[in-house]
Amino acid sequence: MNKEWQITETLAPTQTPCSVRTLLEKQWLLPRRFTHFLRINKNVIINGHYRNMNDLVSPHDQVTLTFTGAEFRTAVSSHRPSPQAHIDVLYENRDLLVINKPAGKKSHPNYPGEMGTVLNDVAAYLQPQGLAPYIVHRLDQQTSGALIVAKNPIVVPILDRLISMGAIHREYLALATGQITPTTGKWTWSIGRDPNDRRKRAVAGPKAQHAQTNYQVLETTATTSLVKLTLATGRTHQIRVHLAHSGHPIVNDPLYNPLPATGPMFLHGKWLRLSLPFSGEKLTLTAPEPAFFSAHIHDIIS
Repeated sequence: MNKEWQITETLAPTQTPCSVRTLLEKQWLLPRRFTHFLRINKNVIINGHYRNMNDLVSPHDQVTLTFTGAEFRTAVSSHRPSPQAHIDVLYENRDLLVINKPAGKKSHPNYPGEMGTVLNDVAAYLQPQGLAPYIVHRLDQQTSGALIVAKNPIVVPILDRLISMGAIHREYLALATGQITPTTGKWTWSIGRDPNDRRKRAVAGPKAQHAQTNYQVLETTATTSLVKLTLATGRTHQIRVHLAHSGHPIVNDPLYNPLPATGPMFLHGKWLRLSLPFSGEKLTLTAPEPAFFSAHIHDIIS
C-alpha cells in the first residue's frame, strides 16, 4: 500500500480569486503530473468539498491536497538513519529544513546502504516525526554551509522550480589565493567535464554549459582574498572552477589548487535567500562559518 501525503493550506486574505488549476500550477508551482492525479482521484478538497480544476478559490479558503505516491518520480526515501546523528538546523517548517552542513561530509549517499552522509543524519533527525529526507540540491563534500532538505516528495519539484526561477539564492564565502582584481565582477566561463580527470570539471570542457558567478572581494592580505560569491547558475564545482581558472584557487581545495591542502577547504555557503513553497514567504538565513574559517576571517580583518 502506498503511503499518503496530505497538505492543508488556508489562503491568505489577499489571495486573488483564481481557478483551482491556476492556484496549483501557477501560484504553487505544482507539476502538471501532480494536478492530473489530484483531478482524476478527486483529491482536491476546498472547505470540506471536492472542487473541479476550473472552480474558483477565494481568500480564506481552506485547501487540502492528498497525494497517493503515484504522482512522484521518487516516492520513497530509503536513506538509512545514522545511529548517532547531530545536525545544526537553521530553519524548519512542515515541508523542509535548512541545515548548516559541516565541511568534509558528503551531502547524500552515492550507493544503496551508504552511511556517514548528511542525509543519513537528517533521516535520523526526522525518524521520530515519521518522516524521511529528500535531496533538493547538494554541496561538495569539502564545502560547508546552508543546505535545503525536503521533508516530503511534494515540495521537491516546487523547490527545483524556485531554484531555476532564481527565487532561491545561495551566496558563499571563500578564501582564495592571491589578490583578485578588479575587486568586483562576474565570471561567465562555460563549464564542462575535465577530459583528464573524471572527478573534476573544466572551463570549456566537453559538454560545457553556460555558467555565471558574481563576486565581490571583501578583504585582502598580501597572499589571500576573502570573497563573497553569488551563483547565477548552478554547475557542478562552479565556484571552485571559476576561481581556479581566474588564477585564484580556493585555499586548501584538494582538486583545483595545485598546492597541497593543509586543512579543510575554505568555501562556505553563508547566506540562503529562500521563498517558501505554498506561502511564498521570503526568508534570509545565515549559516555560521566553521570554527577554522571564522578564526581565519578574524585574523584577516584584524
